[in-house]
Amino acid sequence: LKKAFVASGIRMDLALKCGEYISEIARFHTGGQLKVAPEHVSEKVLAAMRKPPAATFTKFAELFLAGSKKAGKEQYLVPYFISAHPGSTLADMAELALFLKERGMRPQQINDFLPAPMELATSVYHTGLDPFTLAPVYVPKGEAERRMQRALLQYYKPENRPLIIRALKQIGRMELVKKLLR
Repeated sequence: LKKAFVASGIRMDLALKCGEYISEIARFHTGGQLKVAPEHVSEKVLAAMRKPPAATFTKFAELFLAGSKKAGKEQYLVPYFISAHPGSTLADMAELALFLKERGMRPQQINDFLPAPMELATSVYHTGLDPFTLAPVYVPKGEAERRMQRALLQYYKPENRPLIIRALKQIGRMELVKKLLR
């Protein structure tokens, strides 16, 4: 085996424990794009997902892109985000949309949460409870809200404008219309 490339599956939180690892991945083991799964930026939603804070993604991206530049390579991170996950409200999705817009990110590949067998989030989806603490967890189940969450995630698509405006009106954040839709 002369060369091994990693396309996805990097645990960003663990990679940050060793900066050399990130440089090595950027220099020798990325074929131009590396898929990562920050999934959200809301600390509350990330906690519900049992994922590290959003700063983990930001720091990993900074180090990976710096490592790529140092190696003389033009490489990209392809972040994966999810809508309608248990714990995610319209306000949380507006926060994510603003994060993406401010960084010029336009996710093409996103996923609407769907309960799958044997997953912790499925338990939360069906019960509305955190299985460890039994604390209530908000679960977006209605089709209208799920569509608005997805629209916020893809804020840049003209066909999503009416849903975005409706979502922002619903959460009382109309000041974000100009920021997201200009």
